[in-house]
Amino acid sequence: MGNPGGRAGAVAPEELPGRRRGTYLALRDDSREGRARTPSSGYYGAMRYNEKELQALSRQPAELAAELGMRAPKKGSVVKRRLVKLVVNFLFYFRTDEAEPVGALLLEHCRVTQEEPTSFSISFVEDPERKYHFECCSEEQCQQWMGALRGASYEFMRRSLIFYRNEIQKMTGKDPLEQFGISEEARFQLSGLKA
Repeated sequence: MGNPGGRAGAVAPEELPGRRRGTYLALRDDSREGRARTPSSGYYGAMRYNEKELQALSRQPAELAAELGMRAPKKGSVVKRRLVKLVVNFLFYFRTDEAEPVGALLLEHCRVTQEEPTSFSISFVEDPERKYHFECCSEEQCQQWMGALRGASYEFMRRSLIFYRNEIQKMTGKDPLEQFGISEEARFQLSGLKA
């Protein structure tokens, strides 16, 4: 797994074989077979994952965690209280009385939108009409969650690394990644991108 910007365990989309954008991971019931449901298909896609590794990741210290109201994109879905936990670029959600996650959202190619002063939604590029809604206790909490979620994607972290690397190189004349033994090839890949 990639580790951009010093955030341990970040998952690059290309590191997930057969991954589709906007992936919902059901960690219970049919998920034992290691398949993931994608928002656009509404059924199980080709993404493979290791359920035990995801559950272990869900137990890591969270960058942000709280009980929020959550409504899934299914028709007729109602708001339920869930413990929501942001760990690297996964948003795990739990029943409030259980230790294992009910599911997770891989925060890649998604849009975080404020719906009301105290609520926001997450939708994915492939299916923007299919939204996961979250209700917070205050406007401040809503802003905090939206900021954290927007900065959680692997692509955001990668672009930040490129930007700061270029800024440091302009100021010092040295490539800051050189001291970490990052190969010339990897530095070339980074320098070909614009932040």
